[in-house]
Amino acid sequence: MLKKLLSGFAAIIIIAGLGLWIWWPENLVAKGPFLDFLTGKQVEAPKPDDLKNRFKLPNGFTIGIFARDVPHARMMRVTDAGDIVVTSMREGNVILLHKDEDGDGVSDGRTTLFSDMNVPHGLALSNGYIYVAETDRISRAPYNATERKAGPLEVIFRGLPPGGNHRTRTIDFGPDGKLYVSTGSSCNVCIEDHPYRATMVRMEADGSGANVFATGLRNTVGFDWHPITGKLYGTDNGRDLLGDDTPNCELNLIEDGADYGWPYAYDDKVSDPDFGNDNQDRVEASRAPVHGFGAHRAPLGMRFLSGTKSPRGFENAALVALHGSWNSSKLVGYKVVTLHFGSDGSVTEQDFLTGFEQNEDVIGRPVDIAQGPDGAIYISDDYTGVIYRVGWGEIAVGTSAQAAETPSSAPFSDVSADARAALIEDGRSLFRENGCAACHMQADAPEGVQVKELKNLKARYDAAGIVQLINTPPGPMPTYDHLSPSDREALAAYLLLSLD
Repeated sequence: MLKKLLSGFAAIIIIAGLGLWIWWPENLVAKGPFLDFLTGKQVEAPKPDDLKNRFKLPNGFTIGIFARDVPHARMMRVTDAGDIVVTSMREGNVILLHKDEDGDGVSDGRTTLFSDMNVPHGLALSNGYIYVAETDRISRAPYNATERKAGPLEVIFRGLPPGGNHRTRTIDFGPDGKLYVSTGSSCNVCIEDHPYRATMVRMEADGSGANVFATGLRNTVGFDWHPITGKLYGTDNGRDLLGDDTPNCELNLIEDGADYGWPYAYDDKVSDPDFGNDNQDRVEASRAPVHGFGAHRAPLGMRFLSGTKSPRGFENAALVALHGSWNSSKLVGYKVVTLHFGSDGSVTEQDFLTGFEQNEDVIGRPVDIAQGPDGAIYISDDYTGVIYRVGWGEIAVGTSAQAAETPSSAPFSDVSADARAALIEDGRSLFRENGCAACHMQADAPEGVQVKELKNLKARYDAAGIVQLINTPPGPMPTYDHLSPSDREALAAYLLLSLD
């Protein structure tokens, strides 16, 4: 009997394989960890050597692992107490990662807030409640951030269409106090039956008054409001099966009543070959993206960085997690990028964190971005079940990847003793003239103010590292645009050779 069952199963596999070979679409390329994505397979967290040698960040940033063993970690939110809430999507859990209080850059513990949920994904925190979006509904529970306790969940909205090719739902509260919900399409490209598919819906905080805010959004997993303009931007995943370069995954400026094209159009009013040619009115009415990421990058979570708790050059920039391709002959995406917004509406993209994919070897897939009250950046990775912590300046991270190593020779050993002495004295004067002593020397601080003492600098920085810290100061450290390169070098000499 078992032999017959095995033979029958083998026959099914062979027939299915022949069918795929005969009817395989011309542009159906499947590469990368596609099977792992379908099966939910997890891989090991990156080893310390990978963190150090593969991951690349802008100068002055460091990266470490904040928390491990968070299976299929997806969307995150930061509580008022500084903890990180994250959804463990396939496992059906919502997990609270306790903040780092002992200064090692690693979470100090965890609490499972909710379990046995139906594909929990989106999270929101507002007015003493925690909101969770499952594939078919939105629930909320009272939440005490200080005590790390959640009350019972109540369903506030049941109208979401469940499942489909894009089964995740993302939620957040806008500046208007209303709850915004994105629901992806059920397919690659098709005409949807449910009015909420491929849309963003807006409702009151209690789930009442739901209405479609914007349409034509194939799968907008990440969205956030610009901290200065208040405008809403969202990432959108472009359709598959049109080749390596078409169409773009998009960043859209999402506005009330706007239609962003899917399934009739993509990019800037380009007709979709399946549904656009017979619907030119829908094509012409579609809204073009404000930025194209390129095809198959799969942009997911996005977050605007704080204007006061971010290093110079990154204030109010957006970080976007590119989850990575499957329908491309060459792997693309698999990184985190920054978007810088010009006053003329232009958007410039730059690499921020790379190394998840190298020579088509994939060791991680970034999903979402969050920023802590100290300015630390958190990145979730659903392929390894890891939450990374990115810091700069005095922000500690676990198992640092780009922290400066102790130099093999003493700082400034390549200059004469007299030159070193002159640098130290110049640096000492600059340190006091710029008010540094009031923040870092207890004797110079106002009465009752606790200073941040500068200790063990030589164990963490070389001269170039100190100069970079001055170039990209973390908040609340002020900027020093008036200092010349020689001034910065003198400060580094004073800090490393005299103060430390």
